Amino acid sequence: MMTSPIRIAVIGGGLAGAIVANALRKIPHVDVQVYESAPEFSERGLGIGLSKLALQALEEIIPSGANLLRTDAGAVDIGASRIAIGSGPKAGELVCDIPGDEGLAMTRGPLLKALLSRVPSGILHAAKKLASIEQTGSGVNIAFEDGTAATFDAVVGADGIFSTVRKHVLLRDDDVSAEEQHGASPVGGWECRNLVPVAKAKAVLGEASFEVDREYCWAGEGGFMMHALVEDGTMVQCIVACVETDFPPDRKRIVTREVLEEVLAPSWFDGPIGKQMVEIMLDQENPIGYSIWEHKTTPTYSHGRVCLIGDAAHTTSPYQGAGGGLAIEDAFVLGNLLSSISSAGELEAAFKAFDAVRRPRCQAVIDTSRASGQLLSGQNPEVGVDADKMAKEMDVLFGHIDALDLQAHKQAALDELRKLLAH
Repeated sequence: MMTSPIRIAVIGGGLAGAIVANALRKIPHVDVQVYESAPEFSERGLGIGLSKLALQALEEIIPSGANLLRTDAGAVDIGASRIAIGSGPKAGELVCDIPGDEGLAMTRGPLLKALLSRVPSGILHAAKKLASIEQTGSGVNIAFEDGTAATFDAVVGADGIFSTVRKHVLLRDDDVSAEEQHGASPVGGWECRNLVPVAKAKAVLGEASFEVDREYCWAGEGGFMMHALVEDGTMVQCIVACVETDFPPDRKRIVTREVLEEVLAPSWFDGPIGKQMVEIMLDQENPIGYSIWEHKTTPTYSHGRVCLIGDAAHTTSPYQGAGGGLAIEDAFVLGNLLSSISSAGELEAAFKAFDAVRRPRCQAVIDTSRASGQLLSGQNPEVGVDADKMAKEMDVLFGHIDALDLQAHKQAALDELRKLLAH
């Protein structure tokens, strides 16, 4: 019998922090507190898709979680996807049709709000920017920039791509080379997004793009484009992604007609979608393009009683739409591991088991997502913009993502935990 709960601080109140808070608060012997650096819990950014597998993991954490997202986050069925060539002499040629996988698409703000609605407001602490972490023999001391401090049995870092907790996990004896080697770095692409009412999208893109309810992706030389319904089918998320050869230090660039005409191959503008999507990108106040970054390698997700999840552990490019799903998988596995320990002394073993099982899975997605971006923008030298070759390569790159057996994955983590505790 435990005489006191295991106290865990989650650093970061975005999607990963919210979903792991849901997973951990269900465990009777865990007391979880969530700290967000911003003045309020919020998510910027537009659409996010969760696959059937991601929703299965969510249902394990929040029963009827998919229904929650439909009612509270405006989620719509992802349905089918169509990929076609968007530039060059083969523009309009079909690459492949992908049947719906019973996934859901929504925007990030409503998703975060729905997830946070399931946890007590008393465990959520905004305007708490982490200043330092110190591990002792009996716990983890954390200090915030507002001068406050606290001690916990463990810390879970869910503080995003430029995670402060990640630096603590990776750095040893102030060796900055580890952070330089394993910090976030450019993928080689940037993207601009716009969210527009469906009537406007139909007027610009044409009714034909909406005759069938599906996501459309256009692959071509130097970039790719996509558009999909979100927010109960009332809005359309539009994305133009381009190959990046210069790397602005702040990851942002002003997007103008001249910029798009320079970076996109001229053949895009003679194709079926290029001109129209450019018009949609420019039809917003201050269009901004954001460089896409990733964690190319990470030697470990844990160090002592500190563990990384979500983008803090494994930021991936968006080309396979898998980042949100990986965070939910993280929470599912970590929740099961912490449900299976009986004392704070077993936390380090639980975090090591998490690392052993999750890191190979997430690294594989990072690598195939990067390759998918190169493929869709015509940068795979063996494929180019050949539709048949692209379709075959898509099968290879995407096949492993939803092939994961979630229950077997959980069991592998629990088996690893038992092995570590036995030693």
